[in-house]
Amino acid sequence: MKMPRAWISEKDPLPIARQCALTGVNRTTFYIRPASMSLDEEEAKLLDLIDREYTLHPFYGSRRIKLYLDELGYKINRKRVQRLMRKLGLAGMAPGPNTSEPHPQHKIYPYLLRGIHVTRPKQVWSTDITYCRLPQGFMYLVAIIDWYSRKVLAWRLSNSMDSRFCVDCLEEAFRNYGVPEIFNSDQGAQFTSDVFIGALKKYPTLRISMDGRGRALDNVFVERIWRSVKHEDLYMKGYGSPSVLQQGLKEYFLFYNSERPHQSLGYKTPDEVYRSGQGGGAHIVDKYRLKNEPKQELCKEEGQRLSAA
Repeated sequence: MKMPRAWISEKDPLPIARQCALTGVNRTTFYIRPASMSLDEEEAKLLDLIDREYTLHPFYGSRRIKLYLDELGYKINRKRVQRLMRKLGLAGMAPGPNTSEPHPQHKIYPYLLRGIHVTRPKQVWSTDITYCRLPQGFMYLVAIIDWYSRKVLAWRLSNSMDSRFCVDCLEEAFRNYGVPEIFNSDQGAQFTSDVFIGALKKYPTLRISMDGRGRALDNVFVERIWRSVKHEDLYMKGYGSPSVLQQGLKEYFLFYNSERPHQSLGYKTPDEVYRSGQGGGAHIVDKYRLKNEPKQELCKEEGQRLSAA
């Protein structure tokens, strides 16, 4: 029965009923879920597909994700896609992923990177959180990077979204690399919490910056690291437990910093650029200050920003 059933396609111009009649398959049988795939197995597969597609296209919302799954042959409605995306903590780029949900009582600091040229290591550091899906749930991954060199300075895994693992990651970066001039984050509750801000304010020379409205793409360096981690490591290896994931990420970040050549760094590694202070850099366009300047100048600045990334 498996082979004739596989001949039937909802994309075929022939109605399903006619295809079933021609192949000798009972129409009811066609719509019944195969015994080999339980509801949990199908959901795990859908979560994996949504995770991969969203990592490639973080601006996709539930409508586009549904179309993507439709093209793969999954019979799924948008309401279910929305539920699965919520389970992963995802939303389209416009509102931002739910890992950045602000806390209404936490202080928000101003955004300090508008129009800035990043010309040296330790000038700007940045942090963000992403999720790592395991067969039985999720782990959350936080990392701190140096914008000039793209070097991952520290990282931590946690099975919950509390602030403590973010603070541990921050303190490790301070111990190993000193204190930057500016530390930038989004307005997520972990990064606006008293304990995280307190760890930053121990250093009077450090200036705190937070992404504001309309600045979703300014954390592009960390977002690109997440894409690299997932497509070059997590998806390929399919870690089955937190301990194996921990070891795998340890090996990947060592490779990322010390062996993997980066096109934006002239095919040098982040370690090389961080040590030498040459070959890196970035520029964030001041869209608001430049809005009255000639359009071609704005395009030129935007091109420089993207090439630096």
